[in-house]
Amino acid sequence: MARTGFVSSALFLRHDTGPGHPERAARLVALDRRLAQSGLVEELERLEAQPCDPEFLALAHDRRHVESVARAIHAGARVLDEGDTRVSADSFRAASAAAGGAISAVEKVLAGEWRRAFVAARPPGHHAERALAMGFCLFNNVAIAARYAQRFLGLERVAILDFDVHHGNGTQHIFEEDASVFYASLHQYPLYPGTGAAGERGKGMGAGTTRNCPQAPGAGDAQWISALEDFVLPEFEQFKPQLLLLSAGFDAHERDPLAQTKLTTDAYRRITQMCTQFADAHCQGRVVSLLEGGYDLDALAESVEAHVQSLARP
Repeated sequence: MARTGFVSSALFLRHDTGPGHPERAARLVALDRRLAQSGLVEELERLEAQPCDPEFLALAHDRRHVESVARAIHAGARVLDEGDTRVSADSFRAASAAAGGAISAVEKVLAGEWRRAFVAARPPGHHAERALAMGFCLFNNVAIAARYAQRFLGLERVAILDFDVHHGNGTQHIFEEDASVFYASLHQYPLYPGTGAAGERGKGMGAGTTRNCPQAPGAGDAQWISALEDFVLPEFEQFKPQLLLLSAGFDAHERDPLAQTKLTTDAYRRITQMCTQFADAHCQGRVVSLLEGGYDLDALAESVEAHVQSLARP
């Protein structure tokens, strides 16, 4: 049986967000150490992500946005939006490699070389809109991966499950009028960025292929898992995706400092198992997971271990 892939890059560590920023290189150091200490890394096939062609970034973004981000970073910019999306000299290459790693993972899973894959991407992506960097995100990695699978690998229908504690406004924005990509989100509401109400179900041709399951502050394992089981997976089953992409944020953990949701580490194991079981039954087992948030280092490392273990083991 094909192994599970693990994608990372030294470039991700060179995206410097400065002192005190929650989305920092130490996040990847912590999860890498945890996977090594547990021995789980020995079960994975590693791949070093490389920067992708800017044309691939334009699969989900306006070319002017791609060019403006590159130009701003080259000119020495250290902030791209209202203050939280900090960048450094290597941030464009890191962001391009995050998208490139997502593309490589999708290629390998669809080719049957990998059974499933986890991309330890940095910077994250799900807040990036078609022409806007925000929420620590420069480019929308999961949206680029979905579009690449459709444009170059022949897929017609892709499902995206986002379980970051913050709603993926960027991913919803990119696909809300597109019936070929089903975007579903479990998230705390209200919370940054203020989107993701239950009534947001898509627009125009994409009406019905957005599903938001907002959870109140203080919600825990039972509420989140019930929403996935009762609402998201039944609609995914009707949609019949050929690939399941995960925007895997671990900031709904009870120890995370940026929200008030109370998921345990075991909840991430269960959510992942439900996703892999769905994929085995409905889309040939194809799952590619991309790291989004998670800002308590120990909770992040524990949760990623549970998540990757569930991806790697039947």
